[in-house]
Amino acid sequence: MTDVDVRDARDYARNAPDERPLKGYAYVLAAFTAAAGAVAGVARLTGRELPARPSAGDLTLLAVSTHKLSRLLTKDAVTSPLRAPFTRFEAPDGEAELQEAPRGHGVRHALGELLTCPFCTGVWVAGGLAAGLVFAPRLTRFGMGVATAVAGSDFLHLAYAAAKRKASA
Repeated sequence: MTDVDVRDARDYARNAPDERPLKGYAYVLAAFTAAAGAVAGVARLTGRELPARPSAGDLTLLAVSTHKLSRLLTKDAVTSPLRAPFTRFEAPDGEAELQEAPRGHGVRHALGELLTCPFCTGVWVAGGLAAGLVFAPRLTRFGMGVATAVAGSDFLHLAYAAAKRKASA
């Protein structure tokens, strides 16, 4: 990077509402890119075909299971030990979820942001599940089906609780 690039990055980071760990983000992006490249390379070396067009059923399972797994990883109390080195607890946040904030600086802070954001983590989860569809499609579809069933159950629990509140009001 040139001096101008470094100054621009520092200026960008300083002008954000909270200082942005751009170098940490770069490392996280590099890790994701390396993982995706490794999956593609291993698939090619082992003669595995990437699907030309995923089926509607696979896309539906992938979408719903990615939603559920990304929330499980980023918000669920039971997975908080995985996030604890990179986050700090702030408060309970709805039904069996926690509100946490990233801790530290640099890569630690960037990982904390990743692990508290279901939207951000969703990219990683979807990538992992897509890799699973290439290397172990039957097992991956089974796992995605279980996660999809749990997501459906969550929505039914929330609808039931809302109906109970409405009936008692």
